[in-house]
Amino acid sequence: MGNEQRTLTVPALVVMIIAASAPLTVVAGGVTTNFAVTGLMGVPLSFVVLGLILLVFSLGYTAMSRHITNAGAFYAYIAEGLGKPAGVGAAMVAVVSYNLMQIGIYGLFGFATASFVNSMAGTNLPWWACALGCWVIVGFLGMNRVDFSAKVLGIVVGLEFLVVIIFDAVAFSQAPQGVSSTGFVAGDLFAPGLGAVLAFSIAAFMGFESGTIYNEEVKDPQRTARRATIIAVCIIASFYAFSAWAVSMALGPDNVVEASQEFGPDLIFVFLGSYAPGWFIDLANLLFITSLFAALLAFHNVVARYFYAMGRGGALPKALAITSPRTHAPVAGSLAQSLLALLVIIVFAVVSSGQDPMFIVFTMFTWMTNSGAYGLVLLMALTSFAVVGYFARNRTTDSLITRVIAPVAAGIALSYVFSQIVVNFDVLIGLEEAGALQYVLQGIVILPGIIGFAVAALLRTRNRTTNNLSDVDLEIK
Repeated sequence: MGNEQRTLTVPALVVMIIAASAPLTVVAGGVTTNFAVTGLMGVPLSFVVLGLILLVFSLGYTAMSRHITNAGAFYAYIAEGLGKPAGVGAAMVAVVSYNLMQIGIYGLFGFATASFVNSMAGTNLPWWACALGCWVIVGFLGMNRVDFSAKVLGIVVGLEFLVVIIFDAVAFSQAPQGVSSTGFVAGDLFAPGLGAVLAFSIAAFMGFESGTIYNEEVKDPQRTARRATIIAVCIIASFYAFSAWAVSMALGPDNVVEASQEFGPDLIFVFLGSYAPGWFIDLANLLFITSLFAALLAFHNVVARYFYAMGRGGALPKALAITSPRTHAPVAGSLAQSLLALLVIIVFAVVSSGQDPMFIVFTMFTWMTNSGAYGLVLLMALTSFAVVGYFARNRTTDSLITRVIAPVAAGIALSYVFSQIVVNFDVLIGLEEAGALQYVLQGIVILPGIIGFAVAALLRTRNRTTNNLSDVDLEIK
């Protein structure tokens, strides 16, 4: 992709980043699930703590983006900082994780859309029909200019924020037990169950790192990604912390866990139903669906660019590096991602036939998205240490904080969060007790990375005398 496709500004990129985190979906589903499963009141504070960790992580991460403008962000940075075999392994983990995140959301989108349409029109649409309709639209937009996608997402994200802000305002005005600092007191979070809260909350931030993936399409590669990432993390962390606090105040700290267990993702809509007209509740439900669509499109664009970067660098077939001569979009990567999504939708459509409608949410959505978050947090931890390795070998004007202190601190913190995801993985995917499934899902993410690392290391050893790594070399631009 050349300079002619550099169209993304800081505001547009912030929108792309926030869309991937799906604000309304997180507040309605992620926050209530966190309260219900962990029983801890410190969910609001968890977003503040994780936001600070990710801001520290962003200092080194976005500094790398000024020196390496590659659409394969994680894997490109790890290749430069920890070696090319590690980069190939990271590439495989990244492409699997992002695909799991994106494709898994089709399950929840299909369920939510079918439920909404069927209740409004009296029809009996299956979830997969709605998912396929969305799949067509996402595929079409994915092959167009990224700034066009940003405009579509901007409208959707703006409406999402509006609904949640209205909920927040009503919650504080009606707070049955009054407004208190419950949720932000250290003891509310730093208690047994802390790891589970962090494991759930970190998933809400997934997609924040995608800003650097667009570094070949931003107007100013030296500043745009860095500014957009930091702005997005601040907005996401603040918004989720405040809204999680609002959920607690809406029901009262003594009741929020029980209410979350009873109503789940419907909690905020049930609450609003007591204070808002029916048309607003319908609109809020519709925007919940568009929130999922926004996340699908944002992650589709990320995966398409990963395929493009990996095809260009030789980690995957070169054909994936084909771009559109008209829109400059990575059309081959977009088509590849769409094909993968279609295959998975078909498989789950067959498997879910005759099952309870919620089956697709408990399986396709829960299993895949949490497995994707597992892989992405691992990559963030590795990237933190890769930043240290890169700056140790390359003289730059970056400060000691950016080169060493921030990435080491972030690496240690993210390694802890990743360990808690591993420990609580059975809870994250909805298992009542540990079983083989959790290891299978983790293996789907990790094994491609191990194989990629091993193959790249073997080829590197064989070709060391000729210094020929063309088969696995990663093109870092």
